[in-house]
Amino acid sequence: MRVVIAPDKFKGSLSASEAAEAMARGVARAAPSATIDRAPMADGGEGTVAALIASTNGAWREAKVRSPMGEPVVARYGLLGDGRTAAIEMATASGLVLVPPDRRDPTIATTIGTGELLLAALSEGVDKVIVGIGGSATNDGGAGLGQALGFRLLDSEGRELPPGGGALGRLDRIDGSNRRRELDGVSIAVACDVTNPLCGPSGASAVYGPQKGATPEMVSLLDANLSHFAAIVGRDLGVSIAEIPGSGAAGGLGGGLVAFAGGRLQPGIDLVIEAVDLRARLEGADLCLTGEGALDDQSAFGKTAVGVARLSRSLGVPAFALAGTIGAGASATLDQGLDAYFSICPGPIALEEAIARAGELLEDATAMAIRAFLAGRGAVGATERERVGVRSGP
Repeated sequence: MRVVIAPDKFKGSLSASEAAEAMARGVARAAPSATIDRAPMADGGEGTVAALIASTNGAWREAKVRSPMGEPVVARYGLLGDGRTAAIEMATASGLVLVPPDRRDPTIATTIGTGELLLAALSEGVDKVIVGIGGSATNDGGAGLGQALGFRLLDSEGRELPPGGGALGRLDRIDGSNRRRELDGVSIAVACDVTNPLCGPSGASAVYGPQKGATPEMVSLLDANLSHFAAIVGRDLGVSIAEIPGSGAAGGLGGGLVAFAGGRLQPGIDLVIEAVDLRARLEGADLCLTGEGALDDQSAFGKTAVGVARLSRSLGVPAFALAGTIGAGASATLDQGLDAYFSICPGPIALEEAIARAGELLEDATAMAIRAFLAGRGAVGATERERVGVRSGP
């Protein structure tokens, strides 16, 4: 029997790689002769680079970049196992976690560090870069990224704009004559699972600005500035970003990556599936095991477990999910590709204990799921049948 194990992280307890290892131990307990292929997954958010490195036998790299407040910070990026693809997470360079709550100010926070991190990845000589853009501290429309990539953002007197979305209202023109040539011939794939436009009531400033420290007055200013920014981008770069679904992600970095780096916004799970070559790994498998911290009514909208399960179903491979919690509406995932799901909790249990014992609980639940799968195929021996309470006759 060949089993492909493709879980996301169990947030707060297990990384995707740790979850895959726990599940592999469970498979080995129930089916010692099984061939196991570990493919840690992610959906483009936190942990995506780690999952891609683990799934492809890639390697970590480091670069010194500027934080959202312009201070030096060491950020990591990944070189995937094919040697031609790199992956970065903007949060490691321009993330909210890098700014103490009392210093958060999206009018001055910049994405210049994300641009510097992208340049570091490009220095590897890669053909493709996957960019995860969740968790930003910024609301500058990717202006800082553009500056790092060689674009000059100038006011009416020809002076370079200072960092942050608060200055974008003074933007007069964009000079792209010094655009970094490392971008030539490189595909920039942006993992983006939101559809927010750049501006307006559902745009970057209104929806995400307050969590980054924006007051109502700041939100109005930032929204107006992004609208002005989009107009200048359209005029000087010939790229219309205001209404692109997802252009408002990460404070407008989604739109900035399109404008300055030729980025293409795609669902994160699709990018990861492609990067780890999951389709080829699933072909001919007997079972796919996936999982994540919670399975609920939101899981059917493109989260990891369902993305994996949809692909599995298209290839005729049964897919089981294991989850820390099973929430309301989880049954909708059965229409989206999953054949069954299981909670890793054996009964009522305190959250703290469940988190502390997550690896052990996931291993045990996986072993039981495999025994059920084998029993259904008539592949469990008599001793094993007695252990799990499966009768061979009426």
